[in-house]
Amino acid sequence: MSEKSLLFQYPFVPKSMVVNGHRMSYIDEGAGDRVVVMLHGNPTWSYLYRNLITRLKPGYRVIAPDHIGCGLSDKPEDYDYTLANHIDNVETLLKGLGIEKCVLVVHDWGGAIGMGWAGRHPDAVEGLVVLNTGAFRSKRIPLRIAACRIPRLGEWIVRALNGFAGAAVYMAVAHKMSKSIKAGFLHPYNNWQNRVAVHRFVMDIPLNNKHQSWDTLVQVENNLNKLQNKPMLICWGGKDFCFDRVFYQEWRQRFPDADAHYFSDGGHYILEDVFEEVAQLTEKFLQSSGAGELE
Repeated sequence: MSEKSLLFQYPFVPKSMVVNGHRMSYIDEGAGDRVVVMLHGNPTWSYLYRNLITRLKPGYRVIAPDHIGCGLSDKPEDYDYTLANHIDNVETLLKGLGIEKCVLVVHDWGGAIGMGWAGRHPDAVEGLVVLNTGAFRSKRIPLRIAACRIPRLGEWIVRALNGFAGAAVYMAVAHKMSKSIKAGFLHPYNNWQNRVAVHRFVMDIPLNNKHQSWDTLVQVENNLNKLQNKPMLICWGGKDFCFDRVFYQEWRQRFPDADAHYFSDGGHYILEDVFEEVAQLTEKFLQSSGAGELE
């Protein structure tokens, strides 16, 4: 058994595919006729979804990739870590796996990436599960994240001091993580080189129309209209310092028919703080007639 499969609560053997010149690692578990695709954000990886994968795989095929630069995927230094490329990578992976229909689960930057893919392929989307994320423009950015964008200093904070991924295992939860779970989240981000994408993700947050990813995010936002008729479940941790209640309310306004649940005792890593509640809601959502029943 490999070291990767010995991580706490992560009993999976990852697969990989060369995507746009780099090895992209992904979990592909279960053998159900219906597919659930789970997309993480920054600074997490497929480990975020480990318990939900285990919960769902008896009845569904569950796919959870690690974005290039993240998790167990390649972490090239000379790479354009932009929103457009992350969307392209997901598109290439799912096409390569022959995925024609799926329910999409998104968290953090996985929201913009996932909705970017979904907006390109609305007919492939059977349902959407939204967890503390955004997929639309916003100028809101916490000071602690803004500090990580300061030229030179920000990169030193993120890559040398591990001030983003390392801080998240404390700040992104409302209830203290165990040492084993902390180690799981931080496993892929153990040195300067392996934190390259953690920093580049932070730098790729588009706050104005001069940013390289602004136009991509505008397109993602505009394409949300193509998803208005899709079943949606929203589960939100109310103690999120970044994706706060303002983002939650934006989702509610854009998708008024969504089944929405706000957990005041959940943090940004909602699947750590209120896993059982979210898992039950997700199971119910997948089983409902509106969430992607086979035609």
